[in-house]
Amino acid sequence: MHIGLIGLGKMGGNMRTRLRNKGIEVTGYAHDRAVSDVDSIEALVAALPSPRTVWVMVPHGGPTDEVINELTKHLGAGDLIIEGGNSRFSEDIRHAAELAENGIGYLDCGVSGGVWGLQNGYGLMVGGDANLVERAMPIFDALRPEGERAEGFVHVGDVGAGHYAKMVHNGIEYAMMQAFAEGYELLEKKDIIKDVHGTFAAWQRGTVVRSWLLDLLVLALEEDPELAKIKGFVEDSGEGRWTVEEAIANAVPMPAITASLFARFSSRQDDSPAMKAVAALRNQFGGHAVKKAD
Repeated sequence: MHIGLIGLGKMGGNMRTRLRNKGIEVTGYAHDRAVSDVDSIEALVAALPSPRTVWVMVPHGGPTDEVINELTKHLGAGDLIIEGGNSRFSEDIRHAAELAENGIGYLDCGVSGGVWGLQNGYGLMVGGDANLVERAMPIFDALRPEGERAEGFVHVGDVGAGHYAKMVHNGIEYAMMQAFAEGYELLEKKDIIKDVHGTFAAWQRGTVVRSWLLDLLVLALEEDPELAKIKGFVEDSGEGRWTVEEAIANAVPMPAITASLFARFSSRQDDSPAMKAVAALRNQFGGHAVKKAD
């Protein structure tokens, strides 16, 4: 099988390597000519056998729109685009409808696994027509973890369902990371705790909180025991916001995920205006001490 892959960043580049290791021929394209196999998207399409399959792995929004618009110029009826970035599910529905006018198929694939996916495989959540999913199954089987297919791959439903599932996955991830982070801070704060790293490490076997995220936190603390090398500034890539928006739209209570998203916003403030207001109010009604600004 021979496919095209557009976007050879941290995940895309590793995905190309994993696919090749599993016997899938890949022609990759990226703006960085040092890692690109061809000089243009047109050249990538020309290198593929028909019917062609192209996996798009670029940032959501404008970059994805630009790539799909360019591909539309060169692909034809019977060809297939798999969008493996983190597009919003509503964008998938739009892309699929527009591509269908030219007879081009479309699948959306939520991908989890990060930079460890090359070694461990990627969790895949796919939306779209079942026949197209079956056609692309050798690709999915090459990318997913070894073992039972159902433990690393799911055809969630129609177009958009794959990225919707990945959106919820990432929302859950936000809350899980926040819980570990808050536990870390409390352990660090308490003087009777002498081994924070060892405490987390001891949770890796047999406890109900054992998880890959816990393993990664233990690894981070091995490399930097006091996390002194990094700032407490945390971005969000969109999926957490979309999860909360969907919760509101569907009247689903999500206090933990919502709080974890707002905690990320707080991390970007050197001197939180909201916390200034809380301090001022506590001083006003209770005479509580406030720290003066420098």
